[in-house]
Amino acid sequence: MRRERALKVVLVVVGLMFCGLVYPLTVFGKQDPALAMMLSIYVTLGIFLLLAARDPSANRSLIAFTAWSSFAHGVLMAVQAFRHLIQPGELWGVAALIIIGIFLIVLAPGKTLIPTPPS
Repeated sequence: MRRERALKVVLVVVGLMFCGLVYPLTVFGKQDPALAMMLSIYVTLGIFLLLAARDPSANRSLIAFTAWSSFAHGVLMAVQAFRHLIQPGELWGVAALIIIGIFLIVLAPGKTLIPTPPS
């Protein structure tokens, strides 16, 4: 029960963080179209994470997608930072994405086994 409650809290916090990206989306939308596209996906994901907090076990694939895509995004950003393609200050974002991925994987609900009817 504690694990599910912790997962719900993480889903709400991450969902709100992702939804909060709507402000930079409106500010930087015209300056960097690629950033705007990425932020629009994160804002949408944030909305679905907030909805998933109601029943995490019914949204296992969304939680797994969020975790693994956070890892992928974080690793890509780290490589870009070390190759000086992006600012080294972006490593804070790498840390945040990796932490989000770890929390979601650790707290993710297990597979629900469907009981077979007695014969």
